[in-house]
Amino acid sequence: MSAAAGSVVAQPSAREAPGILVVDELEVQFATERGWATVVDDVSFSLAAGETLGLVGESGSGKSVTCLAVMGLIPSPPGRVARGSIVLDGVELVGLPKRRLEYIRGNDVAMIFQEPMTSLNPAFTVGDQIAETVRRHQKVGRRKAMARAVEMLGTVGIPNPGRRAGSYPHEFSGGMRQRVMIAMALSCEPKVLIADEPTTALDVTIQAQVIELLRSTLADFGMSLLLVTHDLGVVADLCDRVLVMYAGQLVEESEIHALYSRPEHPYTSALLEAMPQIGARSGRLASIPGITPAPWAMPRGCRFHPRCGYAQPKCTERPIALLDIGSGRKSRCIRVDEIELGGVE
Repeated sequence: MSAAAGSVVAQPSAREAPGILVVDELEVQFATERGWATVVDDVSFSLAAGETLGLVGESGSGKSVTCLAVMGLIPSPPGRVARGSIVLDGVELVGLPKRRLEYIRGNDVAMIFQEPMTSLNPAFTVGDQIAETVRRHQKVGRRKAMARAVEMLGTVGIPNPGRRAGSYPHEFSGGMRQRVMIAMALSCEPKVLIADEPTTALDVTIQAQVIELLRSTLADFGMSLLLVTHDLGVVADLCDRVLVMYAGQLVEESEIHALYSRPEHPYTSALLEAMPQIGARSGRLASIPGITPAPWAMPRGCRFHPRCGYAQPKCTERPIALLDIGSGRKSRCIRVDEIELGGVE
């Protein structure tokens, strides 16, 4: 049974939930000409060991910034983690000394960045770049590190890995460069892997190959995955649970199948409506009117209400908490008991 409209159900802090990665009340700000702008606001979630968790939303919703905060890569200046906690396998990362954080980053948590061509150094071979990661974190010699690099290139399906380790990034296709990034991220066998839009700019065939590679490597290495994407189709194919993010806030949390069959926030429903579906509808593809608000111009009350077809005056009166609506689901909508939103098959 859902919570009564407008009420906030007491719920345990994310810190109390079991998980290898626990983010609690995270707030990230950036300095602007208008002062400090909050781009990630009160974000809490837990990632269990061996779980694949999707983080979805439009561009500008705060997904990548959340991940950079977890990695300790928020540039300062102009950014800062203003509030909150990030605990990885029992270790608090916020405020951790730089040297200790650098050891954990890459060794215990690793990240696949959005664009492999800009993430790889064009002046060094891919083998040298993977080997550098291994040497930095595993304290092994150059020869062993290069052997590990070749091994990982083979693991991610690059043909003739011994020879290709001596190639430069520009000698690889987009899909192969993404495989190199995955090999680099996996080289130290981290406990948590963050993949930030790993299939962006790849054609659908290569996307499918990358998804299958992630699926198989997660099983082989026993890692947890935080998958960041705007593609709900990718999420459905790979994830156990999903977090939906809008304007810097989490607006819905759900087990994957429940989210698709019955979304509990109008923004999630709108994202599902905008998915291309063969034979599901005729006419023009649905779209969400308007744009994501700027961090310094957030609407009063529900941040989605200017774009929401279900909005009422009460949606604008005060900030809305992420409500626990039962069955492991949460929604940031005070009309969750009043409206029935359509899902997809």
